[in-house]
Amino acid sequence: MLASSALVLLMTPGLAFFYGGMVRSKSVLNMIMMSMSAMGIVGVLWVLYGYSEAFGNDAGHGLIGNPFNYAGLKGLYGGTYIASGTSKVAIPLVGTIPATVFVAFQAMFAIITVALVSGAVADRMRFGPWLAFAAIWATVVYFPVAHWVFAFDGVSAAHGGWIANQLKAIDFAGGTAVHINAGAAGFALCLVLGRRRGWPREAMRPHNLPLVMLGAGLLWFGWFGFNAGSAVASNGVAGITFINTTVATCAAMLSWLLVERIRDGRPTSLGAASGVVTGLVAITPSCSSVSPMGAIAVGAIAGAVCALAVAIKFRFGFDDSLDVVGVHLIGGLAGTLLVGFFATSAAPAGVNGLFYGGGTDQLWRQAVAAFAVMIFSFVGALIIVLVLKYTIGIRVDEDAERTGIDETEHAEAGYELSAIFTGSGMANSRPTAALPPSKVPASAVKEGDRR
Repeated sequence: MLASSALVLLMTPGLAFFYGGMVRSKSVLNMIMMSMSAMGIVGVLWVLYGYSEAFGNDAGHGLIGNPFNYAGLKGLYGGTYIASGTSKVAIPLVGTIPATVFVAFQAMFAIITVALVSGAVADRMRFGPWLAFAAIWATVVYFPVAHWVFAFDGVSAAHGGWIANQLKAIDFAGGTAVHINAGAAGFALCLVLGRRRGWPREAMRPHNLPLVMLGAGLLWFGWFGFNAGSAVASNGVAGITFINTTVATCAAMLSWLLVERIRDGRPTSLGAASGVVTGLVAITPSCSSVSPMGAIAVGAIAGAVCALAVAIKFRFGFDDSLDVVGVHLIGGLAGTLLVGFFATSAAPAGVNGLFYGGGTDQLWRQAVAAFAVMIFSFVGALIIVLVLKYTIGIRVDEDAERTGIDETEHAEAGYELSAIFTGSGMANSRPTAALPPSKVPASAVKEGDRR
């Protein structure tokens, strides 16, 4: 489980590369910073009250955990274990694993969910308001939704969330809590922020497709911890979720490329990377409830649907910069709803969907869960971003957008090409940090640093 936690954490740098390669070169550092900053913000909040809000005893009607149950992780750490004797103090457990291990695993889910939202605001949201949004949205939207979906009665808490326990919709690893949640929030953000300067009139192509492919590869690798790790054991459930994750992703990539070939005349590397992420998103809720053949169908359908859905923003005029809506919201909806069709009792979840004689019983449960999370997240994010807009402001000005958000927000550039062309790169000099202050060459001192 600790290895799975580390794999899920790796998804956030992978997402940073994926998003960073998709923006223009003048925004790459800001895009990476938005993903990486989620680690700092959410990691601290998770320990303070986030875990308690998500997995504390239900505070009423399955809507939110008691934020004071485990505030600061009190009562969840400590204890001893002696292999050949009796423990002096019982180690706190969640299910069959130490509570601290479960805390760490779920923290990574919270981090990646917040990071996913940032793809909708590329090139135009100020970094400070982004940090404020991330903290508030995690607190009032993600942590409660995690309680709805992941807090099972008698496991992490005596009483858990309404989707997991009353509705009994199936979401094995976060199709609703992570992807629909992030996609709906991203939709609200891009509507309030408005379009990037020049969009869609100007082509805003990805500046570094190899970086996008690297990010997609890291996401795929980390996703095995995300899905298979959610089995919380090394068993047959983990095995089938691993297989289903693999084949659904493969099928989604192929179906996305096929749509591109038919629609545009040629398949693209960006399409392959987007298809990979779409397949991973779609199989997340269903990886324990479908057969391998069902997983192929889920991936293929989601890949084709999302390849078409990413064009919706041009038709309706909302600037979802990096397709958070088209891939995560639509992909999450597709994957969650397809459980109601392709679930089979032969899979670990033990439920039959429409195509296996189960009727529409599971389908309506999936639909209620999906749309409840979508509406709650959209409305919550909309209120938060509107408050920020009319208090501290959220968007960079036109000059900053024209110059590049890396320079105006971070005083840095992703690619210091001038240093290479002027002969001051690493090939021609050792790092200035290795020289005494009196020996640092004047050319290495930025104009803004001269006092």
